[in-house]
Amino acid sequence: MNKDGILAVSNSWLIFKQSIQSVIIWIVGAALIAILFLAMALLSILLYPFDRKRKIVHAQCFWWADAVIALNPYWNVQIKGLDNIDHKKTYVIVSNHQSLADIVLMYKTKMQFKWVAKDSLFKIPVLGWNMLLARHIRIERGDFSSIKKAYTEAGEWLRKKVSVVFFPEGTRSVKEKIGEFQNGAFKLAIKEKVPILPVLIKGTRDAIPKGSWRFTTKISCVIEVLAPIETHNLLSSDFTKLRDSVKAQLS
Repeated sequence: MNKDGILAVSNSWLIFKQSIQSVIIWIVGAALIAILFLAMALLSILLYPFDRKRKIVHAQCFWWADAVIALNPYWNVQIKGLDNIDHKKTYVIVSNHQSLADIVLMYKTKMQFKWVAKDSLFKIPVLGWNMLLARHIRIERGDFSSIKKAYTEAGEWLRKKVSVVFFPEGTRSVKEKIGEFQNGAFKLAIKEKVPILPVLIKGTRDAIPKGSWRFTTKISCVIEVLAPIETHNLLSSDFTKLRDSVKAQLS
């Protein structure tokens, strides 16, 4: 067999291997989401009088995230800055946003929080049910009443000593350059006198294949928790300075 023939066989074998691995990843990944739902649903019922904040229910996502990352041989995940987290404190957690894989990585921090997430995610079978069970905060873009309700709910969770996660870009950034930050998370942090906890995520943009079902490229993902920024001395008019400072750290 000539060199071209050997190369063709090698490429065919690589495609076959990637296809088999990808099928396994998707099937087992779907099964893990279903198992997570069953665990969260059961605990929601059994612990309802004792777990009104759904902390135990939320914690089920910790083992789920560990399993999802361990399952995928194409992901190399690094976690940094965990010593910046004080689990006794409440934060407005602010992160850049590259893909749905960001959600998996955020659970690796082992923090208790509620997501502020777009309404469409709650409508996805099983995944959306899990979000409802954990009592995350839904927001419909462009709907003022929905936005106002979401921020009211976020404030209530902060006063109950539960952190809230915002992706202030509003959506996943389509380019390497971070998008413009919306103001809400920073106004809320100042209003509730809660520190901002910046979380930098790198490398997840290509973690989930686009336009294909096959995983073909090994990627390195990093989630880094940066030092918290206190807000108790800030005035309401300081939100732009706070927003720009956090954006600079996450850029």
